[in-house]
Amino acid sequence: KSGLDPGGAWHAWGMACLKAGNLSSAREKFNRCLKPPMDLNQLNHGSRLVQDVIQYLESTVKPILIADDDYFATLKELEATLRTRSLSLEVMCEGKMQHNSYYQECLFYLHSYGTNLAIISFYMRHDCMREALLHLLNKESPSEVFIEGIFIPSYESGKLHMLENLLETIDPGLESWGGYLIAACKYLQRKNYYHILYELQQFMKDHVRAAMTCIRFFTHGAKSYTELGGKQTWLLKIKDHLKVYLQEVSRSSGRKKATFTFRKKMSATDVSRHISTVDLQMEVTKFLHRCESSGTSQMTGSSLPTLFGNNNMKMDVACKVMLEGKNIEEGFGIAFRVLQDFQLEATEVYSKVAKQLVKQQQYSEIRQLLKCVNESGVAAKNDGDNIILNCLNEFKNIPAEDLDNLIQDMDSDENKIQAYVMCNKLRSAYLVSVRQEKTRAVQLVQHVRQLAETSGDDVVKAICAQWL
Repeated sequence: KSGLDPGGAWHAWGMACLKAGNLSSAREKFNRCLKPPMDLNQLNHGSRLVQDVIQYLESTVKPILIADDDYFATLKELEATLRTRSLSLEVMCEGKMQHNSYYQECLFYLHSYGTNLAIISFYMRHDCMREALLHLLNKESPSEVFIEGIFIPSYESGKLHMLENLLETIDPGLESWGGYLIAACKYLQRKNYYHILYELQQFMKDHVRAAMTCIRFFTHGAKSYTELGGKQTWLLKIKDHLKVYLQEVSRSSGRKKATFTFRKKMSATDVSRHISTVDLQMEVTKFLHRCESSGTSQMTGSSLPTLFGNNNMKMDVACKVMLEGKNIEEGFGIAFRVLQDFQLEATEVYSKVAKQLVKQQQYSEIRQLLKCVNESGVAAKNDGDNIILNCLNEFKNIPAEDLDNLIQDMDSDENKIQAYVMCNKLRSAYLVSVRQEKTRAVQLVQHVRQLAETSGDDVVKAICAQWL
């Protein structure tokens, strides 16, 4: 008469019937106030009213013990009980569900008015993981429901292995779980739970992604190559994963059916290239670890470069290897292979190293570097000269004797003249200029005279004028 919503009254009446044990009457009352959710896959447990009903029904049921005198069992019996309990979980679960009217009642309300997440969470609460998984598959629920309802509760309660076993039992190829497993991996990555992620990737036999996770374990948080030296087992694991992947690819290439649809794919050429990167990183790690231990290491950078980074980082590795040995020659071989394997800009790296050597005032080592570059067999004609010119561009204060030695080491007279001019050694520039072929010599000497005039060097200006 007063136009109020009768839902609250029906709900209270239904709850009263439940408490009185009149289950069929309660169903009838609740039918008038409870409604199924609009979207069964929404990420909640349905309306508060439904949750109240389930909560009451669950609290009414006494937990089922396997035996009444469990508490007095000897350790051996307890162990056996635990073992059989885990084995007979499914049987227990089915028995408990079928033979208990209150559980049946819970399932009735959940299936009639609950969300898929509520149903799955109910199964999980009562150790019925298999039922939860089958419900997820049958309803084709989205991956969020799997993560929220099954995956998170499993790893939080230490039942990840049990979940993995069930996934495999239901579908040995794991294909029907592919989407759910990939979503779980992404979730773990977002949360930075890399150890659980690695465990899951191994279970999925997703070897390429597992190798990528091992790279993170190897590089993450390391401040020195001494630390990386202690993490080399991760490099071996990366290789193992990639080798197993290659074997599986070669085995399955004979079959017509495409398998492993959710596992990350990679061409055999790429995998082989990654394996050789790991080998090279092992060499780099051993070498730099040894340098740091023996105290020859001088470079300190903010981040630690490895061959798993971008090209700039790989170039930093090549520089680091050359600069941290006892001398340039010691690390040149490894650095040269890094440059070759990744087709890096060699002259840029050599120039970087040379500039660093100037800062350290190791001028003889620059000459050693030029010798190594020329002997490498792949240097272009002017590579050595360009390295010196790049240095002179930045450092005008190299001691006179070392400067002369470096310029003398240059191949091309034109480059020598350019170098002398850069360092304002106009007399030396003049002496090299006059040795050139007549027409060119005239041009060069005129240029030197002009520079001498500008800088007020009357002596060189007079010499040039006399020669001309």
